[in-house]
Amino acid sequence: MAEQRGTMKKAVFFDRDGVLVRSLVGDGKPYAARTIEEFEILPESGGVTRDLAEAGFPLLVFTNQPDVGNGLVERSVVEEMNRILQQTLPLTAVKVCYHSQTEGCACRKPKPGMLIEAAREFDLDLSQSYVVGDRKSDIEAGNAAGCFTIFIDRGYREQSPDDADKRVHSLAEARDFILALEDNAIE
Repeated sequence: MAEQRGTMKKAVFFDRDGVLVRSLVGDGKPYAARTIEEFEILPESGGVTRDLAEAGFPLLVFTNQPDVGNGLVERSVVEEMNRILQQTLPLTAVKVCYHSQTEGCACRKPKPGMLIEAAREFDLDLSQSYVVGDRKSDIEAGNAAGCFTIFIDRGYREQSPDDADKRVHSLAEARDFILALEDNAIE
């Protein structure tokens, strides 16, 4: 899937916590790690991202981190987590919304601001790109940006999206679906 210079590229956007990184789950609700010690990249993330990068996809993370805006964790801690993530996985970029839930910014999911910003920055075709997320806001942001959305159902006790293009139960299943869809598109 080599891209010629000047052409827009397909990309895969991942939510961070619960998709590439283990979420801390309490009372059926997922939470982001607040310390480096709690931060754990999921075992399947390496192989999945490697396979998608080898298939030619730019890989980007887009993540809400309201604990920073809410004063529960220092921005430097989240930046260190993202540095570890980028050092470990073949990611093109990590886009972060640090705002609290009440700030009304354009970047906080379910708004598509981070996706739109990344598309401009990396010359990405959002209509040909994929969003992989484990929460309703991930899917809503992807849908608002015109991406193909894949919901990883982690069984959280919160409202799940009913408008995802595909529902899966693992990151590996999401990868397999994307690669199969791409193979069928080529034929």
